[in-house]
Amino acid sequence: MEPLTLLIADDHPLFRTGLRALLASMPEVDLLGEATNGAEAVRMAEALQPDVVLLDLQMPEGGGLPAIRQIVQTSPHIRILVVTMFQDDDSVFAAMRAGARGYVLKDSYDEDIRRAILAVGNGEAIFSPAIAARMMRFFAARPAVPSEDFPDLTESELAVLRLMATGANNEAIAAQLGFSPKTVRNYSSNLFGKLQVADRAQAIVKARDAGLGR
Repeated sequence: MEPLTLLIADDHPLFRTGLRALLASMPEVDLLGEATNGAEAVRMAEALQPDVVLLDLQMPEGGGLPAIRQIVQTSPHIRILVVTMFQDDDSVFAAMRAGARGYVLKDSYDEDIRRAILAVGNGEAIFSPAIAARMMRFFAARPAVPSEDFPDLTESELAVLRLMATGANNEAIAAQLGFSPKTVRNYSSNLFGKLQVADRAQAIVKARDAGLGR
């Protein structure tokens, strides 16, 4: 398999140095370059066409959110993994709406960041444990949404979507619902089609907008 190609977009030299060291220990990835602000991230992403951009939200010259939107608009196949210190609800959901595929905190363990890079590179949506827990608390505080809000989904598909909206992965969903992981994957594919979304991240955003999550 060819290595995943990456672009770092972060204005903190010390963090970029640490991230470079982590990536050097991963033979399955290839670092193409480093951007130090939002505008540069957009230019380099368009020129280098990496598989994944590791992007901070707080950067000069436009910032991270506008950079996500522009990268996704011009190169929708590029996947964005947000790596930041911001863990408030507004930042998390704004990044997802902009088109990010994953969201991890800078103080995460190296193994969690490594796992997130590979997951996003393989087309999955992923969140660091702290962000996933925050999402679960957010959705648990919201009223339950009746199935009429998603009339095309079966009860099983709706149950999968509810847990997906909390940030649970397929294995956790399977364990909670008593399904096999393969069954969860099949239900996920079905509900993506019915919701007319391209991937898990878009399904989560749509579920969140409807208040789903309990």
